[in-house]
Amino acid sequence: MTFHAETLIEPDDCLLILIDHQPQMSFGVASIDRQQLKNNVVALARTAKTFAVPIILTAVETEGFSGYIWPELLDVVRQDPIERSSMNSWDSEALVAAVKASGRKKLILAALWTEACLLFPTLSALEEGYQVFIVTDASGGTSAESHEAAVRRMEAAGARSTTALTVLLEFQRDWAHRDTYDAVMGIVRDHFGAYGMGVDYAYTHVHKAPQRGAFPHKVTGAS
Repeated sequence: MTFHAETLIEPDDCLLILIDHQPQMSFGVASIDRQQLKNNVVALARTAKTFAVPIILTAVETEGFSGYIWPELLDVVRQDPIERSSMNSWDSEALVAAVKASGRKKLILAALWTEACLLFPTLSALEEGYQVFIVTDASGGTSAESHEAAVRRMEAAGARSTTALTVLLEFQRDWAHRDTYDAVMGIVRDHFGAYGMGVDYAYTHVHKAPQRGAFPHKVTGAS
């Protein structure tokens, strides 16, 4: 098995694989709030689109069990998923062919569920020499214990854990990169809670930008 030194990820050497973000799979998630999970996955997809990182969607048993991929995710990615029956998406010849065709050696993975649909392809990809980054807050397990045990196992095998926000900031890296600055700030404001609120405050109060969705109003007590 090949182990890699830790390096910062670069958009031009990464591929994002989003696995089984489907309703029935979501119902079983108990390791993270489901709405937060959806928020993080959509933010991750928007990040990849902003930095021109290729995305592969894959779904399991869409018609037979799991349902269609979340519409909010499809609104961002706008492509058909690779359909499969195996819990291990690496068993899909179509998916592996798409990975190889991309020429990318660093794979960013997020999946439902962590203990199977994230764990299995991560171990398979590591065995084939890929560098794998697992987005732990864009993945979910059927219990906190099951999620965390799978993460520990993947890390022991050589995978790197990260989060949706870290991927965004690691790709941006330098605020002087103005070509992606506004899009990154949009993702932060839409998806990342207190950080986004702070950005809104800085925009409107420090830099005097117009409020988003502003409408005429009067402050209570003002004449």
